[in-house]
Amino acid sequence: MSTEQKEIPPKVDVPAKAEEEEEDSDDEETTPTTDGSAPAATGDKKKKKKNKKKKKAAAPAVAASMNDLFEGKSIPSGLVQTNPPTIPVSKMYSNGVFPMEELREQERLQANIYNDVRRGAQAHRDVRKYVNSFIKPGISLMELVTKLEDASKTLVGADGLKAGWGFPTGVSINHIAAHFTPNTGDKTILKQDDVLKIDFGTHVNGYIIDSAFTVTFDPKYDTLKEAVREATNTGIMHAGIDARIGEIGAYIQETMESYEIELNGKVYPIKSIRNLNGHSIRPYVIHGGKTVPIVRGGEMTRMEEGEFYAIETFGSTGRGHVVEDLECSHYMRNEEYPSNVRLPKSKQLLQFINKNYGSLAFCRRWLDQAGEDKHILALKNLCDLGVVLPCPPLVDVKGSYIAQYEHTLLLRPTAKEVLSRGDDY
Repeated sequence: MSTEQKEIPPKVDVPAKAEEEEEDSDDEETTPTTDGSAPAATGDKKKKKKNKKKKKAAAPAVAASMNDLFEGKSIPSGLVQTNPPTIPVSKMYSNGVFPMEELREQERLQANIYNDVRRGAQAHRDVRKYVNSFIKPGISLMELVTKLEDASKTLVGADGLKAGWGFPTGVSINHIAAHFTPNTGDKTILKQDDVLKIDFGTHVNGYIIDSAFTVTFDPKYDTLKEAVREATNTGIMHAGIDARIGEIGAYIQETMESYEIELNGKVYPIKSIRNLNGHSIRPYVIHGGKTVPIVRGGEMTRMEEGEFYAIETFGSTGRGHVVEDLECSHYMRNEEYPSNVRLPKSKQLLQFINKNYGSLAFCRRWLDQAGEDKHILALKNLCDLGVVLPCPPLVDVKGSYIAQYEHTLLLRPTAKEVLSRGDDY
């Protein structure tokens, strides 16, 4: 099921060829043969005594796409306006699209932000390409996340809180929907029959790219992946400035639940997981305050110009509802936290978190790698005080399979830019 719309080029003026024909007639004329056939290759052409100056050929017309019209991508024809003006503006732009100067000026003021987030997006695409070159059954999840995060750190140009990881790499298998990354000592091995969700982030100056995809090795899961990928694309298609968030959820659910999958001789409906959502993103804050549901019935809050959103969908063969379970690995410091930390070890750990992660999410494995290996009691104390929020794995019923696809988009004044889009998804 495709959500793409066919582009219809606007009507444009096609340059007449009369001038070219006149130029040909200025140079030569043909004389018919006596039998009415075409003249011979030589000897039948009479040169004119007078050579007229050739007229400059008109610039070729360029068909404009619907995207060009939407974004105001005008192409100058090369003509220079006279003084006083004599050339219609319709002839000044060869694709028939006219510029949007006021909105363009607004975008120019945000150029540095756009460049930062595109840098993070390009790093994300390049990491995905690298991961797909080595991922296969038999690899441990620890090796997978280590290679991925090393590449991400290199490609984004990690520099403290100025650039680096957006959040821990999620490698959630089968009925685990999200928030699973291996803690130190984890021995989980990826198997041929697994459905793996890879969800990782990059950031530059706090502008986070949040994007996820699903990896399988058995084609029997292709329908599940297709349903979720198309549901995400549906959400992206309906997102935009002034779009009502609740309506987007209804469109997503309609697309997702139009699919079903046969596994081992049994047919399962593919369900949107009703208590998982997409979300807005703010600088250094992965969940920015607005949620984008993937089922109908959500709030009718509107999306606004300048906002970043992670449009993500989850499709399940199980209940379509997740609960917290398993050992916690993901954590995140509260934006505003109480100042009642008393234990020295807890104070020390909080200082480390503030310096290295701020309000970005982190995981226990990162603490171990940084030398904070005796952190468990201090981390529990910070969670008990409400300074740090634990984010345990989210799971559906055991034996079910879940797929996920996610993209980050930016609602610019002139366009909806899907920042994390690539050739892969």
